[in-house]
Amino acid sequence: MTKKDLIVLGAGPSGGRVAAMCADKGLDVALIESREFGGTCALRGCNPKKVLVHAAEAVDAAQNAARNLNHADEISIDWESLIEQKESFVQDIPENALEKFKGKGIECVLGQPTFISDNTILVGDREFAAEKIVIATGARPRTLEFPGHEHVTLSDQFMNLKSLPKRILFIGGGYISLEFAHVAIRAGSEVTVIDRNERPLKGFEPEIVDALLEKTEQIGIDFRANATVQKICSSDDGTLAVTLDADNAIETQTFDLVVHGAGRVPNLDAMDLQKGSIDFCKNKGVLVDAAGRSKSNKRVFAVGDCAATSNPMLTPTANEQGRQLGKALLGEESEDVDQHRTIAKVVFTVPQVAAVGKTKAQARADGDDFEVKSEDWSQWGSVKKVNQTAAHFTILVDNHTNKILGAHLIGPAAGELINIFTMAIEFGITASQIKSVLMGYPTFSSDIRMMV
Repeated sequence: MTKKDLIVLGAGPSGGRVAAMCADKGLDVALIESREFGGTCALRGCNPKKVLVHAAEAVDAAQNAARNLNHADEISIDWESLIEQKESFVQDIPENALEKFKGKGIECVLGQPTFISDNTILVGDREFAAEKIVIATGARPRTLEFPGHEHVTLSDQFMNLKSLPKRILFIGGGYISLEFAHVAIRAGSEVTVIDRNERPLKGFEPEIVDALLEKTEQIGIDFRANATVQKICSSDDGTLAVTLDADNAIETQTFDLVVHGAGRVPNLDAMDLQKGSIDFCKNKGVLVDAAGRSKSNKRVFAVGDCAATSNPMLTPTANEQGRQLGKALLGEESEDVDQHRTIAKVVFTVPQVAAVGKTKAQARADGDDFEVKSEDWSQWGSVKKVNQTAAHFTILVDNHTNKILGAHLIGPAAGELINIFTMAIEFGITASQIKSVLMGYPTFSSDIRMMV
């Protein structure tokens, strides 16, 4: 039995932050990770994904300019070279992360942790005990239940493909499917995306999603709403026969690759939480109070994607929850982990979609008196210069306080512009104050003064 002051399960942005903060203050910490050290975002999620997205953006920019500036109509992604570049970006992360943690005196353990009591963890043949245990194991792809689900490729596997097949089906109309679909179509594949809902990207304004779908179909992606997979059969030649239910019509199509983008759930299945007296919800995570403490086992805390909090499952959320919990465990602050912070969300399609704050429906439900400023941004000079046809904004401004309630964008640099709106909402900056700022011109950010 190895006794520690603190055991942290998961070395991603939340768990790694808690472990490092506590070790810096002299606590004896064990950090247990079932995969590579560094976390999903750094190794197989948002960061390496941006390498792929950058290639798609470069192709899109060249193709947009081809109408009157160059002869790049046939430009496309060199997939093999792109994956090599992605690998060079992530290959040193596990070793560097491990070295960083060990340099702080943290005992780093690689293996699957399971609870054997309310304060004891088993990893392989070693037992670790502590009075405080933090669960920060993130999320995993939701289990698919149709016949043939074993033939589906996960998103991290997609980013490791050495070559890209010709015909690809993405299951689900969320971030993962749409982002990778926008990459794959620009690498020369034939791409289909299905979503079981009437409209993808719940939580984003309809006019923004409509503009994205118009662009998605314009570049050749076959998007199908109200569609689900019924079964997948593998053929002798390696192709996949996929039976779809699309608007109650059953059809079978052949694909070379089927990719899982149908949502993620807390990564808790393999840890025997019941033996640790830890209550949890399969789809929401460990049941915690506002301080991130387990409601059923006061020795245990949970943060990030595996905790049942009201904040979105995003990397900034995990980072901030880890920071807050680290301070609380050290007695430096008594901040609630589940604070309602202003958190922007970005879909890295091409062009990008971004949002922060309230939607129109949420503002109406809250009884807000607000003005909606919404326009096709593609006709503005800044966007016309780059020939981007998919650009729209919807801004909500409170009629009494003149403060920004919500901002929703699609267009070039939307993922960067949304951060200005995030600061405005977080610190109560008014639309008039934004208008008064003399921003660099001509830039996309200078357009914000006219948006509000």
